[in-house]
Amino acid sequence: MRLRILIVEDEEALIEPLKYNFSKAGYIVDTALDGEIALEKILNKPPELILLDWMLPKISGIDLCQRLRKHKETKNIPIIMLTARGEENDRIKGLEMGADDYVTKPFSINELLARAKAVIKRTRPIFAEEKVTFEDISLDIATHKVFRKDKEIKLGPTEFNLLRFFLENKNRVFSREQLLNHVWRHDALVEPRTVDVHVRRLRKVLNANDKNDYIRTVRSAGYSFGHN
Repeated sequence: MRLRILIVEDEEALIEPLKYNFSKAGYIVDTALDGEIALEKILNKPPELILLDWMLPKISGIDLCQRLRKHKETKNIPIIMLTARGEENDRIKGLEMGADDYVTKPFSINELLARAKAVIKRTRPIFAEEKVTFEDISLDIATHKVFRKDKEIKLGPTEFNLLRFFLENKNRVFSREQLLNHVWRHDALVEPRTVDVHVRRLRKVLNANDKNDYIRTVRSAGYSFGHN
């Protein structure tokens, strides 16, 4: 099955080569020149992947990313942020706002294609009749939903996979490199620092209404999930 991708970019000179190369790679490609048009298209027919420019007319990429993560129908769509802002703080902000990956302009088309393939591979739901639970947390793999104290928690696809791995490996300490290998599936394009950002996002959402933090930072070792 060919996957649908939406490229949201206001530089028309960049859209054409992106559209050509992703179409050549087998994707069904749609485009949008501003955030408002993109939001309308996404809500009308959600794509399997979004390439999202940071600086957009009408609705910025960051604002659009946040809106999509809050919407029931779009919260699980993988998003790769495209931007000329290459500072570490900008990359962290993009990831914290809900992006699954962050690519700095100018970029290699081949690298972007590889990143797109890796993001889709690690974020597409694995359908199975299975639930994973721990204390007051329940993760439903089939419906891709998470509950804490019977209240649904909205997670992006990367945080969902990270929580699932933690729940299936409770009370074990994993280094950033091990988490990359297991959750990001040997994606060599993801930096170890990315793990910290997604763990922080997961921790923030899980603990929004509860001070009992099950994610433990183990100094000089990594992270563990379970009873402190």
